[in-house]
Amino acid sequence: MVQSFVNFEGQVCLITGAGSPAGIGFSTAKILGNLGAKIALTATTDRIFDRVRELEALGITAKGYIADLMDRGQTADMVGQVVEDFGEIHVLINNAGMVQVGQEEDFSEMLNITYESWDISINRNLTLCFNVTKEVLPCLVKGNYGRIVNVSSVTGPIVSNPGEAAYSAAKAAIIGMSRALAIESGIHNITVNNILPGWIETASQTEAEAAAGLNTPMKRSAKPEEVANAIVFLASKEASYITGEALVVDGGNTIQEYKGPSDLYY
Repeated sequence: MVQSFVNFEGQVCLITGAGSPAGIGFSTAKILGNLGAKIALTATTDRIFDRVRELEALGITAKGYIADLMDRGQTADMVGQVVEDFGEIHVLINNAGMVQVGQEEDFSEMLNITYESWDISINRNLTLCFNVTKEVLPCLVKGNYGRIVNVSSVTGPIVSNPGEAAYSAAKAAIIGMSRALAIESGIHNITVNNILPGWIETASQTEAEAAAGLNTPMKRSAKPEEVANAIVFLASKEASYITGEALVVDGGNTIQEYKGPSDLYY
C-alpha cells in the first residue's frame, strides 16, 4: 500500500462556508476527513447538519455550527464552541464569502452602487475572513502550530469584471492581510496562504461563468475537488516553508492573452 503523502491524523480543521454539497468548502472537508482530520463545519443555515451526516457516513468525525460570521459575537461564540468540543484547532480554511443563502449579489457598477451594497460585500468577502481568523489565531499561537488557508479569487488580485468593484477590492485585500499575518505569525510555526480560484463548477455557477470556463486552456471549469486538493496541500504539515503566497487555480485562464471563442484564434 502506498503511504499517503500528507495526513491530518490528530488535527482539528475548521472550514467555513461548507454548507453546499457541491462547493469547495465541503469538498475540502471530505478530503481532510479522509486523511484523518476531525472536521468542524460552519454555514448560515441548518443544511450544515446534512453535510455533517454525510461526513459521518464516511467514518469522519465532524460537527456543524450555524453562525453569521459577519457578526463578531456569533463568530466568537462559534470558535469558542469548536474549542470546547474538540479541545483545539490546528487548521483554518476561510472559505465563506461570495454568496450567502437568501441573499442576492449586487452587480451594480461603481457609478450606481449603493453605500449599503458596498459595505455588505466588503463585510462578506473581507471582514468575515478577518473575524474568524482573529478568533482562531490565539488557539494556533497557544499550540505553536497552525495552517490558515484563505479562499480568495483571481477576481481582484489579478483580473476583474464590470459590477465587481467591491468584491474585487475585498478579495485583493485578503492577499495583503494574509501577507502581513504570515510575517507576524511565522515565529509561531503558523503559515498563511491563499487560493485564487478561477471558473469553478459549483451550484452557484451562472450560465455565463460556465461558458467562460469553456474558453480556458483546459476547455472546462474546475471541479470543486480540484481546488480543494490545492487547499489541502497548503493546509498540510508538509507545506511547512510556504507562507504568504497566492496560488492560482484557474486552468491557465489568466496566463492567456486571448480569451474569446477558440475557433477565432486557436
